Amino acid sequence: MIPLFVLAIHGADFGWYTMEVARIVATGVFVLAALTDWLDGFLARKLNLISDFGKFMDPLADKVLVMAAMVYLLWLGNISPWVLVVIEGREFLIAGLRMLASQKGVVISAGTTGKLKTIAQMVMIPLVLLNVNHAAAYWIGVVLIYVCVALSIISAVDYMWRNRQIFKEVR
Repeated sequence: MIPLFVLAIHGADFGWYTMEVARIVATGVFVLAALTDWLDGFLARKLNLISDFGKFMDPLADKVLVMAAMVYLLWLGNISPWVLVVIEGREFLIAGLRMLASQKGVVISAGTTGKLKTIAQMVMIPLVLLNVNHAAAYWIGVVLIYVCVALSIISAVDYMWRNRQIFKEVR
């Protein structure tokens, strides 16, 4: 769905519709992608179809979707570059940790703080992407941006701490 999200944002560039409509269409695609991701995880747990592949790929798919959306929020002027650097820096750090762990036969599944971070991002991105011209919605979006930054840092520390034994084995 990521290519559809990108295409929706660029619909205004192609003259298909205005940028306001592009934001609405892209938000719809993003929300649909987030909901199908949630449904996939729910069904995997409910039907006991959890696999090591799913534990590795599901968070990666979340990261790519969020990364695409965050880059566009920066491009649209809705977030500052430092916000993108902190949030995406955390994603690369944890992806690297997961790769290092996988080389040792360890699968690191999403933890509670990582899940909270993802939920906050999945709420913040559509709200900010819609760029609602209502004061309360604007400030809720701003607060959620900072919540996402804080949860990115907290979850990075949590993942690194909980998996510190992986680093002890690296020489």
